[in-house]
Amino acid sequence: MSLVKYSKISDYKIKKVLRHFCVDVDATKTAYLLGINRNTINRLYKIFWEAIYRSRIETLQAILLTKEVEFDEAYFGSKRIRSKVGIHKGGQGTWKRPVFGVFERNGEVYTELIPDSSRKSLQQVILKRVSPDAVVYSDGWRGYDGLVDVGYSKHFRVNKSKHFSDGKGVHINGIESFWSFTKRRLSKFNGVKAHFDLHLKECEWRWKKSEEQMFKELVLLLKRE
Repeated sequence: MSLVKYSKISDYKIKKVLRHFCVDVDATKTAYLLGINRNTINRLYKIFWEAIYRSRIETLQAILLTKEVEFDEAYFGSKRIRSKVGIHKGGQGTWKRPVFGVFERNGEVYTELIPDSSRKSLQQVILKRVSPDAVVYSDGWRGYDGLVDVGYSKHFRVNKSKHFSDGKGVHINGIESFWSFTKRRLSKFNGVKAHFDLHLKECEWRWKKSEEQMFKELVLLLKRE
């Protein structure tokens, strides 16, 4: 099946654009390297982001993780305030957004925007995405208090002020690694406040994938659209 439906340029050139996207070349540089109009590249990149976003949302809605699971929240933007959301400081242009992340060991990572990092909000998303049969790991944030009371009898906590692992598998290094990857990658694009949800899901999709794996997956996603 051809990808030409996405643009007036040839299938060959679209695949070249896909290759550049998969190695994380930005739209401006891709347009320059391939000699294609910047607006065309912008449009194609947005199509790629939206295809990835829809796929990841579909996957998120279907999961119920049952094995070893790490979870944590991260904050994108201004100063981290765990119980607040969408902080704006008048005239300073600062912004942040809390995101909940779940990593199934030897599996994938899943992210979800949350209104805040309160106990109520965190329990709501955990109950939707993680089975009470799972072995779960978190840090010591009070928002994770009470998980045993709602059925998570195998909940282990890491005191990150003292150590990141107890040497017996009690750690959240996997999800922390994803947050580091995501923040490092988004910093290249100056925070990407516009379409943040698309860029977040793109990071989720990219994490630990090879260029070839991303290319094949994205071609399949686009053909499915």
